[in-house]
Amino acid sequence: MQAVNDLVSIGQPITYEKIPTHIYASSKDASKAVAIEIADLIRKKAAEGKPCILGLATGSSPKTVYAELVRMHREEGLSFKNVVSYNLDEYYPMEPDSIYSYHRFMKEQLFDHVDIPTTHYHLPGGTLPAQRIQEFCKAYEQEIEEAGGLDFQLLGIGGNGHIGFNEPGSLINSHTRLITLDHSTRAAAAAEFGGLHKVPRKAITMGVTTILNAKRVVLLAWGERKAAVIKGAVEGEVTEKNPASYLQTHGNATFIIDQHAAVELTRIKSPWAVDAIEWDDQMIKKAATFLSLLLKKPILKLTDKDYNDNGMSDLLASHGSSYDINIKVFNQLQHTITGWPGGKPNADDTNRPERKEPARKRVLIFSPHPDDDIISMGGTFQRLVDQGHDVHVAYQTSGNIAVADDEASRFMEFVVDYNNKFNIAGNDALALFEEAKSFLKNKDTETDSPAVRAVKGLIRRGEAKATARFVGVPDENVHFLDMPFYETGTIQKKPLGPEDVEVVANLIDQVKPHQIYAAGDFADPHGTHKVCWDAIEAALKKLKPKAYMNECWVWLYRGAWAEWEIHEIEMAVPMSPDQVLKKRYGIFKHQSQKDGVVFQGEDSREFWQRAEERNAATAKLYNDLGLADYQAMEAFVRWHF
Repeated sequence: MQAVNDLVSIGQPITYEKIPTHIYASSKDASKAVAIEIADLIRKKAAEGKPCILGLATGSSPKTVYAELVRMHREEGLSFKNVVSYNLDEYYPMEPDSIYSYHRFMKEQLFDHVDIPTTHYHLPGGTLPAQRIQEFCKAYEQEIEEAGGLDFQLLGIGGNGHIGFNEPGSLINSHTRLITLDHSTRAAAAAEFGGLHKVPRKAITMGVTTILNAKRVVLLAWGERKAAVIKGAVEGEVTEKNPASYLQTHGNATFIIDQHAAVELTRIKSPWAVDAIEWDDQMIKKAATFLSLLLKKPILKLTDKDYNDNGMSDLLASHGSSYDINIKVFNQLQHTITGWPGGKPNADDTNRPERKEPARKRVLIFSPHPDDDIISMGGTFQRLVDQGHDVHVAYQTSGNIAVADDEASRFMEFVVDYNNKFNIAGNDALALFEEAKSFLKNKDTETDSPAVRAVKGLIRRGEAKATARFVGVPDENVHFLDMPFYETGTIQKKPLGPEDVEVVANLIDQVKPHQIYAAGDFADPHGTHKVCWDAIEAALKKLKPKAYMNECWVWLYRGAWAEWEIHEIEMAVPMSPDQVLKKRYGIFKHQSQKDGVVFQGEDSREFWQRAEERNAATAKLYNDLGLADYQAMEAFVRWHF
């Protein structure tokens, strides 16, 4: 499996990167490559009659590696009988059979599915008496040393740069110890625990020294949320502020990342600074906008000297003067701006992002969660309705796990009180309420009962209906898909299945849209957006032979977690102050997601605040580049079959 070295030929020196870094098209491809390396090492050690000493990581990043190793065990006979493993860390305190325990994680993801002897895997103890922790940590390191040291250490990376649970501030000579978790680490884990208050404040972690003593270290990183910290670790200084940067001092460390985690690396962000490149229209646009923002000068004011001084002399040599380049890029940007996202009737659409015909389009907006439509493209949503298009919205998942327990209780109690007030026989409702109230009071698991899950789903469905009516979409155009992969009642979802693709494909075939809007925001920390998009992509490929698909354009939106880079944007829909305010009111219809949501993440702002600030920032970028000054903008990229 060959890594993707975007824009830089393989073998070229990457002077900015201080750690070998391989970029793959997807985390699946990357994980397969890592699993193959681990498997080869296991077999080599077995052939030598030696144990293979592995340092293992937990979290979302290594899951696909473990899944591939399990597959290789089942289908290719890979044996783990000679494997001895030591895990990086464990929350403290933590019972080993808890659903949040890394002991349980490793058993469910790997150990229970391969032939590793139970005496061969080791993890820090989450139930140790406090007075024994220091003794345990010394013994843990000594045992690794007596085993001959780690042959291979697998790592993930936290959003703040932690490796293991070595948080910022950890010293390079730190050893295995009990550590207090950083707030950002706990916030990132809040989704898995069902709320920040449930996340332990401490953990036992293998120290930086032990990690660096491993003979081979591979660090995994997926997604744009890790891009900034990856750049710092790979290209920045060695600093305790980013513990992953310590790997620069290791002689055999490699970062394995997907293309989304690579977007801030110099070879991707400004590849002309690294190597000679092909100056196509997209790359010229990327370079000119980068230079304009770097120098804080409007595009039309950039000079030949600006381009020459910033490593773009070959652009001038091949494409003429700065004047010609500036005009070309300025016009490209200008042509992305439109107040007519469905196309402007009776107008020249040569330089518009959308077609003018048909004047009234069938539009299908896919929303992974019941509020992504209004949060990410609420202004455009409203424009499409106001301009007379036949707009449908499809809520792909119920979003039930994001409703707080007390919110569910409040709604159930309302039903009981309503029945009592109007003398409606409601014995079944009362019994259900009492059962649910008892369940929630004694809840000791992340999984809700079916009744509670159903109530939470109804709450979110009602909010989505209220938003659609607020925008002006008729009830018959509102579709709830309740995709099966999501309906587990837990954070952990099922893999995408044929039934998920089928429900999406059936709706597309029913609507026969001229436009589809879908979430391309793959920085979503829960992964739901990516799974929902995978279902749409599979459905579109399945339906491609249909005649109506020739007229179907697909636009990807972002906004809840990240935004498109300015050079990527192909359609930008401006919003007035009044439109921004109306979008805010639409978001407010999702009352269960206001005033502190269940899965807040590291960003403490509410979703309406995130959306407004991000939309305002996009508008400011256009203005900084020398274009018109709008209150806010929503941005889209067209996806092609």
